[in-house]
Amino acid sequence: MATTLDEVLDLFKQAAQAQQEVAQAQQETERRFQATERILREQSQETERRIQEFTAENEKGFRILRKELGDLGGSWGRFVENMVAPACETLFQNRGIPVHRVSQRVRGRLGGDTLEIDVLVTNQDYVLAVEVKSRLSVQDVKDFIEDLQNFRQFFPEYDQKQLYGAVAGIDIENGADKYAYRQGLFILAQSGETVTILNGDQFQPKNW
Repeated sequence: MATTLDEVLDLFKQAAQAQQEVAQAQQETERRFQATERILREQSQETERRIQEFTAENEKGFRILRKELGDLGGSWGRFVENMVAPACETLFQNRGIPVHRVSQRVRGRLGGDTLEIDVLVTNQDYVLAVEVKSRLSVQDVKDFIEDLQNFRQFFPEYDQKQLYGAVAGIDIENGADKYAYRQGLFILAQSGETVTILNGDQFQPKNW
């Protein structure tokens, strides 16, 4: 059966209509895609903004916390020194080391470097440097030994005196006291509301 002209035209119309519907569907899909992309972009920007705010708030909190911890550490250190320093006179007098002067936070300078001693006990023949820590570790002892080795360079006025060393701590980490003892250092520790020397009477301090 032959196809009539009207049927051919109708087929063209159907094809054109189908193409139009496909084009409209593509436009709708593109519109929805753009809308979705816009929403995702806005969400991403909002997420980034919240992350930045959260980071900024945390950083501010960390700065405040670091400052408070620093202030607390400084106050705690001063408290320990103020407890150790007054006890030094009696403690070392009882060990046969006369005490003429007890000084705190004594600084010596050599070129551009500075060496600070927490507590310095002196008499005519001896000088005793004390390192004070709220928590005394083996590494603290090692660092202090290095300070003692450099002491006479920073404090040449004491060059003719015997130099002893002592470490003090309210909390002494396991092994730090034994290590300090083997290095010839006095060990001072809290005992109730005062300070005591842990070294026995037979202990011989090292002259640095």
